[in-house]
Amino acid sequence: MERISSLEYLKLNKFQKFLYGLKRFFLSIPSWFAGLFKGIGNFFVKLFTSIKNEIVDVCTTFVKGDYKTKASFLIMGFGNIARGQILRGVLFLAFEVVFIFYMITTGGYWLSKLPTLGTQGPHEVYDDFLDTYVMKYYDNSFKILLYGILTILFIIAFIYTWRLNVKQNKIAEQILATGKPLKSGKDDLRSLVDDQFHKTLLALPLTGIIVFTALPILFMILIAFTNYDANHNGYSNALFTWVGLDNFRQLITWTSGSSNFAATFGEILTWTLIWAFFATFSNYFLGVLVAIMINKKGIKFKKVWRTILVMTIAVPQFISLLYVSKMFSTSGIINGWLMSHGWVTQEGIIRFWEDPTLARVMVIVINIWIGIPYLMLISTGILMNIPADLYESAKIDGANSYQQFMKITLPYMLFVTGPYLLTSFTGNINNFNVIYLLTGGGPTNQAYTTSGGSAGYTDLLITWLFKITTQDSNYKLAAVIGIAVFVVCAVISVVVYNVLPSMKNEEDFQ
Repeated sequence: MERISSLEYLKLNKFQKFLYGLKRFFLSIPSWFAGLFKGIGNFFVKLFTSIKNEIVDVCTTFVKGDYKTKASFLIMGFGNIARGQILRGVLFLAFEVVFIFYMITTGGYWLSKLPTLGTQGPHEVYDDFLDTYVMKYYDNSFKILLYGILTILFIIAFIYTWRLNVKQNKIAEQILATGKPLKSGKDDLRSLVDDQFHKTLLALPLTGIIVFTALPILFMILIAFTNYDANHNGYSNALFTWVGLDNFRQLITWTSGSSNFAATFGEILTWTLIWAFFATFSNYFLGVLVAIMINKKGIKFKKVWRTILVMTIAVPQFISLLYVSKMFSTSGIINGWLMSHGWVTQEGIIRFWEDPTLARVMVIVINIWIGIPYLMLISTGILMNIPADLYESAKIDGANSYQQFMKITLPYMLFVTGPYLLTSFTGNINNFNVIYLLTGGGPTNQAYTTSGGSAGYTDLLITWLFKITTQDSNYKLAAVIGIAVFVVCAVISVVVYNVLPSMKNEEDFQ
């Protein structure tokens, strides 16, 4: 499909413009994926090129370096100590000593067990002293996997440090060749609180990210390739082992048996995306509308209205959502009030949380009550920054209020809040609080329960993951679902991020 000129596009009516844009979107999908795969290919090309360059540089440094540099390839820090940089040399040497000691004492053991995750599980042995059989515990698959990952990360850190040690020797040789003195230990310490202070500040947070974020994510990903569950907990009953892609096949393969996880996954994924769409855009447009109404000239008590709305987010969700859940229960205040006025009978009470369709509508509506205040506050700040002369010019040209909103307010809002919409959408995919505190994922769907664990009509992927972890102890499937949630969020984020006006036309509102 050929791209038409701007003049031809302006001659189209609204419906033709919509069809043209829709065609352009679908026709651009193949080229977008081609660009994506090309980008991935370029990344790996650059990666392998960088590795090759590093290897060449290491070999060149060894061949051309003096004996101090060559010795540093085996004894880290030797060259620094020999050249008078005692502090650097001692730190490099200490790291090497700690690494070798760890690998000899425990690291090698964990690495040797990692391919099998243990070979000897718990079993009963005869105790001569007690004259009875007692349970003896041997390998622990959980510890083997955890400490195996830590050992691999430690090896990577050692390789990086060793490479830094080689590079330091090369730089030191080049500096001495020019006749300049090398930095002393005092200079290094002074640098850590001066020009290298950013590294000093980031050292602790970076360590925290690796230990408390990267390591658990990596551990969770690897669990997806094992049979870790209630029957194979790795220590007290049976060891868990590597099973390859079996868990992924179980999640996406449609079967006719009682363990059809694919059916449950498809239903919950569909509802998750529907929920995220309505939860995001209903809050967004209604929040913008409320902000416009409050900011409109002539509206009195603006601060009062804003305060009333903000009060809904001042109360913790744990309290407000649980209270609302009780209000709409079969024996709650709402049904009680309706019965007291004769609008419903005891037999005809409204079962807000027991009817699947009504429960889904209720969680979306209640989420609007929670989300509008956030958007109102964000929109208020943005609306105050839209130049007033744009509206004055529009009025002179004869634009009505609707046209001003569609041509000025909404484009400006979408431009500024585009990234927020994206993060809000992905956040709603993982919105655990609203669903769990209101319905607990219910009402229960018997088809889901028999095929894919204890799941309900309002369960999202994140709440389903929580249930199969805490109720069914199916950790392997939970890990697969966690990966699936990441893939869904990543794909949506990448696609939407590249079509946002904020990213494509950054100069339009500058």
